[in-house]
Amino acid sequence: MITHPEKILFPGDGITKGEVAAYYEAVAPIMLPHLRQRPVTMERYPAGITAKGFWQKSVTRGFPEWLERVEVPKKGGVVCHPLIDDIPALLWMANQNTITPHVWASRAPDLYHPDVCVFDLDPPDDDAPETLRVAALALRELLDERGCASWVKTTGSKGFHIVLSLDGSADMGEVARFCHAVGSDLVARHPATLTQAFSKADRGGRILVDTGRNGYSATFAAAYALRARPGAPVSAPCTWEEVETGRVTPRSFTLRNMGERLAQVGDLWANMPGRRQALPRIGVELG
Repeated sequence: MITHPEKILFPGDGITKGEVAAYYEAVAPIMLPHLRQRPVTMERYPAGITAKGFWQKSVTRGFPEWLERVEVPKKGGVVCHPLIDDIPALLWMANQNTITPHVWASRAPDLYHPDVCVFDLDPPDDDAPETLRVAALALRELLDERGCASWVKTTGSKGFHIVLSLDGSADMGEVARFCHAVGSDLVARHPATLTQAFSKADRGGRILVDTGRNGYSATFAAAYALRARPGAPVSAPCTWEEVETGRVTPRSFTLRNMGERLAQVGDLWANMPGRRQALPRIGVELG
């Protein structure tokens, strides 16, 4: 049951908590396979996206007993993350005023062997779509050179996520090192437009090639997740052809047009599990 479904969560668009919950219920059949058994961090906005929200990892007290959890070791203890594996859990999450579920690159019970590797292209603003498009295609080309098939989705914010589907043979450290090495190679090829400088002050208007989504406890916006931005954009899979032609940009998909989008294309990542690949060895492929 959704409490206070009339609450406005996206004031500029008049989108209510009830509409957010209805969206997640509608996309559940295609979203849940991408969420299952991944530790979730909830990005919550009890007073709507124009007020200060917060991120929540732990669900140890005051939460329903039926909610599945996973204990994640941390220094001095554990964090009990929720697992969003079915529709009741997804709706429970929405009822907590969660706009975006952020997920790990690995799944329980084997949290140390990711099944995806995530590159996050993060521009400083929305003013250079062509530069972003070129960067995404350059990354795809670089991964192709390494023999890696890649997938792409909008972030629903400013950039794109480029993702590899992995067979789980590489551990988290290996995946993180590979991703960083590829990112370094990409930046070396395009130093005028790309950077790995984490500090915004050091980026000089360049696109950040963020490879930090693959470390322990790091997260990325789940496929089909809403984002807390005006228009209720969605982080949604797209095709490389759509990126090439510029038909899809980071906020092309929204709560209000995803129904039509899914009716047309379905889940573009549905066959991702069947395309799992071993991670190339650093020092050979990247030598």
